[in-house]
Amino acid sequence: MSNAIRETGEGANGITSGVIWKQLLSFFFPILLGIFFQQLYNTVDAVVVGQFVGKEALAAVGGSTGTLINLLIGFFVGLSSGATVIISQFYGGQQEEQVSKAVHTAASLSLVVAMLFTIAGLAFSVPALRAMGTPEDIMGHATIYIQVYFAGIIFPIIYNMGSGILRAVGDSKRPLYFLIVSCMVNVVLDILLVAIFKMGVLGAALATVLSQAASAVLVLMALTKTPACYRLDRERLAMDRKILGDIIRIGCPAGLQSVMYSASNIIIQATINTFGTNIIAAYTAYGKIDGFYWMIMSAFGVSITTFVGQNFGAQLYGRIRKSVRVCLAMAMGTAIGISILLMFAGPYCYRLFTTDAEVIADGMRMLRQLVPFYFTYVCIEILAGAVRGTGDSFIPMVMTCLGVCVLRVAWIWIAVPYNPVIDTVLFSYPLTWSFTSVLFIIYYLQGGWLRRRIQQMGFRPEER
Repeated sequence: MSNAIRETGEGANGITSGVIWKQLLSFFFPILLGIFFQQLYNTVDAVVVGQFVGKEALAAVGGSTGTLINLLIGFFVGLSSGATVIISQFYGGQQEEQVSKAVHTAASLSLVVAMLFTIAGLAFSVPALRAMGTPEDIMGHATIYIQVYFAGIIFPIIYNMGSGILRAVGDSKRPLYFLIVSCMVNVVLDILLVAIFKMGVLGAALATVLSQAASAVLVLMALTKTPACYRLDRERLAMDRKILGDIIRIGCPAGLQSVMYSASNIIIQATINTFGTNIIAAYTAYGKIDGFYWMIMSAFGVSITTFVGQNFGAQLYGRIRKSVRVCLAMAMGTAIGISILLMFAGPYCYRLFTTDAEVIADGMRMLRQLVPFYFTYVCIEILAGAVRGTGDSFIPMVMTCLGVCVLRVAWIWIAVPYNPVIDTVLFSYPLTWSFTSVLFIIYYLQGGWLRRRIQQMGFRPEER
């Protein structure tokens, strides 16, 4: 192994040769903690605003604004996963020059996307809020929050691309450290700007943007100061046409999948908006509680994608399949454990966000309907992440879009008018998780996805 790759330490070596469950967990926990702190600083906004401004402001910093922000950020995270897969495969195959080209292509792409998102967000976010039927008592707060966020959207884009590069080479610890710093900055600024200076939703928005700027600066420093092959040099910023095509081929389906998720959630959010401010506030608070489950599943998904990517580049096919089985078992056990925990701790969690008894009661109703079905989502995240790690992202996108997004929207449009209550809306989640999980299990077990990618890459055949 070359010196440049050896310098990154146990990340690359362990992923392709260490004990699988130990290496998965050693990679998983820093990612989990990183996503935890990312979720925490979003949650802090909701807690501080809900306690010091009111339930209208709480609904504004979540609800429609959160859905629209997730639409664009989710697309970019999906797109950047293409870069993570490409870099991890080059890195696993010890192709240093290709790693460098991929890093500079990914960085250049992120700058272009940041510019486009800033323009689109500032121009269209407010009309989108109105199109979603955001109530007038929330609209003013929501407009302030979303405009400030999109003005600084370059910072989460830089961080997400940079952390994806670091994770691709097996470094999941530094992105964690950067998010811890970002979270601490956000907590301090939230208390300072909202609780002390009484700046309301504007203060929460500024705290979020400035804390994201801190994480972006730190990840750039990590990439520009390293002597390893993934070093980022401003003079070398350029897009390699072939690598860019591969990033888009792998990442764009994942990004579009995220957009479809967000689009279906926009339709659901628009439906929820018709139930009034109490339901919107309860749904916002539930979303923050629910987010801790999704961050854990996302950490498993990122872990298995990188794990499979490096082992695919090293042509260790048996190790790929074994790692998927191990990761599925860990994720399933975690999902069941979280479900049990939230069923008991739910009321205490809601009191972090609001003291309004009606909002808490509505939120607990949502929680009891959705939390017991968390386990039905596990196969979607793990199997999709594994397949995507080999570079096969189109079919997973199609299955997810049809099974989750299209079916969910069809349910909202067909079933909800016949029984227009919140329970009918919420049932769309376990219904679509279960259906899509079955699709992924069938696709994974038939095995054609791996044989096809081996043939496309010209690798040695998988031993039967």
